[in-house]
Amino acid sequence: MKILKGIASLIVGAIVAAALSACGGAKLSVADEQYQRGEYFEAQKTYRKIYNKLTKREERPQRGAVAYKMGLCYDKLGMSARASSAFANAVRYGYPDSTATLLMARSLQAEGKYTPAAKAYEDFLKLNPKSEEAENGLAGCRWALARKGNPTRYVVRQAKMFNSRRADYAPMFLDPTTADVLYFTTTNEKVTGDRKSEITGMKKGDIWFSRQNEKGEWQRPEPVEGELNTEMDEGVISFTPDGSTMYLSRARREPHSATSVEIFTSQRSDAKWSAPVKYDVINDTVSAVGHPAVSPDGNWLYFSSDMPGGEGGKDIWRVNLKDKVGSLENMGPFINTPGDEMFPYSRTDSILYFASDGHPGFGGLDIFKATLTPSGGWKVENMGQPMNSSADDFGITFGKGESGFFSSNRNDGRGYDHIWSFVLPDLQIWISGWVLDHDEEPVPNAVIRIIGKDGSNQKAVANPDGSFRFPLQRGVDYVMLAGAKGYLNAKQEFTFDTAEEDAEYNVDFMLASITKPVVIDNIFYDFDKASLRPESKKALDEMVQVMTDNPNITIEMASHTDRKGTDEYNINLSQRRAKSVTDYLVEHGVKADRLQSMGYGESRPKTITKKLARLYPQFKEGQVLSADFIETLSPEDQEVADQINRRTEFQVLSIDYGIY
Repeated sequence: MKILKGIASLIVGAIVAAALSACGGAKLSVADEQYQRGEYFEAQKTYRKIYNKLTKREERPQRGAVAYKMGLCYDKLGMSARASSAFANAVRYGYPDSTATLLMARSLQAEGKYTPAAKAYEDFLKLNPKSEEAENGLAGCRWALARKGNPTRYVVRQAKMFNSRRADYAPMFLDPTTADVLYFTTTNEKVTGDRKSEITGMKKGDIWFSRQNEKGEWQRPEPVEGELNTEMDEGVISFTPDGSTMYLSRARREPHSATSVEIFTSQRSDAKWSAPVKYDVINDTVSAVGHPAVSPDGNWLYFSSDMPGGEGGKDIWRVNLKDKVGSLENMGPFINTPGDEMFPYSRTDSILYFASDGHPGFGGLDIFKATLTPSGGWKVENMGQPMNSSADDFGITFGKGESGFFSSNRNDGRGYDHIWSFVLPDLQIWISGWVLDHDEEPVPNAVIRIIGKDGSNQKAVANPDGSFRFPLQRGVDYVMLAGAKGYLNAKQEFTFDTAEEDAEYNVDFMLASITKPVVIDNIFYDFDKASLRPESKKALDEMVQVMTDNPNITIEMASHTDRKGTDEYNINLSQRRAKSVTDYLVEHGVKADRLQSMGYGESRPKTITKKLARLYPQFKEGQVLSADFIETLSPEDQEVADQINRRTEFQVLSIDYGIY
């Protein structure tokens, strides 16, 4: 209920222009006095009775004026649907002030009816082209339409344990680090006092709390002990870092006078809270101050006020608790607007949350996050759906991580506020893949070490089939090293993208055997020459990386030819080709004494492996592609066999280079 936000903080009953001067009568004057005192619940009932009596055609102007004032009451009570209907009637009956159109637009926006709300804002801007409030409202409608169906990852649920059949709002953790005691304001039927508020039609607010048990379950709420709660409205609280002092808003009511909202303090002793003592934030006795929020370091008190010197409406201000004199500071135009900014929450010295109806949003009050920039300004962001809705969303508090509670009157036709929980679930990020040898066979007992750029260091073991899968943290870059007994290490670097969604990424490792030759695929030479072709660079650079990742090995680089040509010619050609490869490796940083080059010509025909048998099913695993065997094949298969025999391989010679 919107009025509760005013009671808890800044009820300053704006006096409506005297449009009903021609409509005298005792009941009208009573209704006006009720409204001016902030008794909106009673005022709307009186206006409605007057409205229903104005049935004659010549009374249409008066009917429009009463509808306008009735709409103001509904707006204060958070009854958006009734408010938009009342303002629409005011416009229909020719109410002369175009503000009725503006308020109708705002109420439609609070219902989530963005298209007709935008039309009403546009109609108002035709008559008032410089209205910042209307421009912001129109921008908010367009902004909301563009983001409809595009929620953030926050999960929001009504916190039924804390909610009654009346209004419950403004939750606050006693200690955010433990987040096991939650205070809040409630107007349930068990609060102090018997009288119902003329302002809201409900009982006046008290401060209650709930604790978690050893299982982390919230217990049934109960009123705070001590002298804190009275028959006045208490609510919207904040605590000093040590939890010993509570700052709270209190709405003071005196007969036949407007509601005054002030900040008080209460001290805790043995789980009891003392009687509130007024805290003089400012010397101004006319302006309302409320919604106290103590900074985490205990140095600053943020609050909301309509005092002069702001941007308009209610603004966020702050004052230094350690040295109050001369420290009063308006938070400036980045945060404050001609609308209302309320319910500040200081999470860190550079992050401030607040509620506003002046910044573009979904309607009513939205929760915004303000981050201090290096230049001294503030970057203000709407928290988006589902944190915000077309209704009033306000009064956020954070516990552990990205979780906590806030207030909202969404889904309540009476405009009652309720407490909602929120949490930003951790993104589920997985990396999976295979550890295989160069014949694409699983490497048993492979170990993968994962080193994060955030300093993390973990280890995972691949499954017997070579597969692996393990979780990682979003936004962290990793270096991963895979190894196994009898195999060289292989390294992969992994850089995350910034997508805000669950994801699974694939990384495979190919480990080279220490005990048998390993073919280097995609090494190409000019025809009948030893010169390397440009398309060989990728494979050669990968070989450089193998040598870098395994600094203690020496290898033999071997080249093989097919059966064509003389033995002498093939030996010479293969030797030159092997030398070309080692020369490339040396040029790219591999020490020459770690390399040997050897040309074998056609003397070492290839034996068909499982991988080759899969690629070339005309051959069987274990067959040796000797010259005699090739002669038995068809011309087509002879060419394939010759191609397989033409290869470049490396063989590990030692694994202790540089150790001794």
